[in-house]
Amino acid sequence: MTARFCITLDDVRSAAIRIQDSIIRTPVVSSPLINDLLHTEVFFKCENLQHIGAFKARGACNAVFSLTAEEAAAGVVTHSSGNHAAALARAASLRNIAAHIVMPHDSAAVKISAVRGFGVEPTFCEPTAESRQATAEQVMADTGATFVHPYNDAGVIAGQGTAAVELFEDVARLDAVIVPVGGGGLLSGSLVALKALKPGIKVFAAEPKWADDAFRSLVSGRIESPTRYDTIADGLRTPLGSLTFPIIQNLVDEILTVDEDSIRRATAAMLQMGKLLVEPSGAVPLAVLMQHGEPFRGQRVGVIVSGGNVDPQTLQEILREAALR
Repeated sequence: MTARFCITLDDVRSAAIRIQDSIIRTPVVSSPLINDLLHTEVFFKCENLQHIGAFKARGACNAVFSLTAEEAAAGVVTHSSGNHAAALARAASLRNIAAHIVMPHDSAAVKISAVRGFGVEPTFCEPTAESRQATAEQVMADTGATFVHPYNDAGVIAGQGTAAVELFEDVARLDAVIVPVGGGGLLSGSLVALKALKPGIKVFAAEPKWADDAFRSLVSGRIESPTRYDTIADGLRTPLGSLTFPIIQNLVDEILTVDEDSIRRATAAMLQMGKLLVEPSGAVPLAVLMQHGEPFRGQRVGVIVSGGNVDPQTLQEILREAALR
C-alpha cells in the first residue's frame, strides 16, 4: 500500500532503532476531566515531554544520523519557525557537526532561545516560505552544508512516524488518532505507520482555520500556499511538501479545521484539566475534539501532542482569557 510513497513502515521501524538512544519514549496520559467533558477516551502522546520539547527531535535525529561521514563533515542547514530548528541543532551536536539554522524573525522567543542553547546563532529571514527557502539556499551555497528540510525529507518523515508507532503499541484498541498538520511530516509519518499497522484505524488531521492550506490542498488536489501567517499555532503555518502531500492525499481520513478561540481554549484546558503544558500547535487536536466532538463520542482516540514550547507571554494571555469566561 505504501510502496508509492517516500517511506514505508519498515523505514519507520528502522528509524526507531537508529534514534532509540537519543530520544525519549514519551508517556501516554489520559485526563478523567477531559474524558468526561468530551464523552471520549482521549490518550495524549506527550511529545511536549520530548527532548527540545517537541516531536521534531525524532525526525532530526534520524536525518542527521543517516548522513554519510562525508555529508556530515560539511554540517547541516535548515529553516524552521522553531522546534525543528532546535531539534536539528541538538542532533548536530550529538554527532559533533556544524548546524546552520534559518528562522523567521517573528519566531517565538522561547524557540529562538532553544536554538541558541545549543551554541547556534540563527540566521533570520522574513516569515514566508519563500524567504525561508531562499535564505537557506544562500547558507548552503556559502557553507556546503546538507539541507535537512523540516518536513519534506524522507528521513525526517520516518523519524516522526516513530511517535505514532509508540502510541499504537502503548494503547490497545484505538479507534482513531488525531495529528496536527503544518508541513505534514508528523502526519504523513503517522499515516504510513498507522495505516500499515491497522488498516481500519481512522487518522484525522487537525489544522487551524487561519492556516488551512492542507484542507484546501485536499479539495483542489494540489499543494496550496498559506494565505495568512498569524495563527496562534505558529508551528502549523507552513505549506505541505512534495513528499508529504501524496501520503496525506491518499491516506488521511479527513482534515478538520478549528478557529483561534478553540485553539486558545484547548491550550488552557490541556494545562488546567490535563496538567499538560503544551504550545498552541500541540493543542489543535484537542481543539478538534472540543469543536467537532460528536463523531468521536464513546471512542478511544489517540492524540499526538506535538510540542510544549509555548511563549510565557502567550500562555499568560491564554490563561487570562480562560479565567474571564
